[in-house]
Amino acid sequence: MVKYRAETLDYTFAALADPTRRAILERLSTGDSSVTALAAPFDVSLPAISKQLRVLERAGLLVQEKDGRVRRCRLEAKPMKEAVDWIAQYQRFWEDKLESLASYLEGTLAEENGPQDGPEQENSEGGQP
Repeated sequence: MVKYRAETLDYTFAALADPTRRAILERLSTGDSSVTALAAPFDVSLPAISKQLRVLERAGLLVQEKDGRVRRCRLEAKPMKEAVDWIAQYQRFWEDKLESLASYLEGTLAEENGPQDGPEQENSEGGQP
């Protein structure tokens, strides 16, 4: 089993919990962007966006670089991959449990309904039963 640092996952999931931060990540998925360009579609102040960016940066989901007077942001995928991998462990667990439940229910239903014979068979003498 892969070991994950709980603190890293905590920061990642906390960052992903906010719709504004998810929207910022979605915008960055198409390429790097300046902070001003990232802030443009949101009806909040630039300092409020900067606060959201700090949360994403602390989680390792983005990197900010200063280019002259412009701060540019770039998406970092590694923490997202770690979160997806962590979730995948539990997906396998639940899929196995649900498959077991489905098999159990199918068996129980078959027992309740009894044997499922096809159309009545003719008896060995060629007549009807």
